[in-house]
Amino acid sequence: MPRTTEGDGAPVPQRLLAAATRLFAEQGYDRTSVQEIVEAAGVTKGALYHYFGSKDDLLHEVYARVLRVQQERLDHYADMDAPVEERLRGAAADVVVTTIDNLDDAMIFFRSMHHLSPEKNKQVRAERRRYHERFRALIEEGQKAGVFSTATPADLVVDYHFGSVHHLSTWYRPDGPLTPQQVADHLADLLLRALRP
Repeated sequence: MPRTTEGDGAPVPQRLLAAATRLFAEQGYDRTSVQEIVEAAGVTKGALYHYFGSKDDLLHEVYARVLRVQQERLDHYADMDAPVEERLRGAAADVVVTTIDNLDDAMIFFRSMHHLSPEKNKQVRAERRRYHERFRALIEEGQKAGVFSTATPADLVVDYHFGSVHHLSTWYRPDGPLTPQQVADHLADLLLRALRP
């Protein structure tokens, strides 16, 4: 059985993902070879195929690892014992911060999603839909309680917010005038203002 660490002691899957993320961000998914990834990670092709099976699996995992964190955090906010507007604002801001914290992953995904196999593409869409449905449920909860306006359908409100989130990688710069939390607060406040009855 292959060792789980090689060279510098970091787990092999983590090293492969870090190398793939850097190379996909710099060169693009389609212009990055498996050989370049394993050389950058300091492992063999056998190690890559043991953990991931294919370059397509690496691309899927780049996005899936961020989505897993975001889903876990959304579930935390949604399950809190707090007013719905507080829970929605927390979730809306959190997805902005976690996206900015993983900007390369988000950029790679939106630039390269079409390279995923049909099966992996379907899987990612199902994972994203689950996330969006949980987020939408918070909006619907607030609308039913009369806390949020029902003038705009919840689906459209979700699309509005995530349209902003999905474009962060095209304009946000770490050396810009706003911190990740400031951007998150502004976007979350915009969302809540749009929902005021």
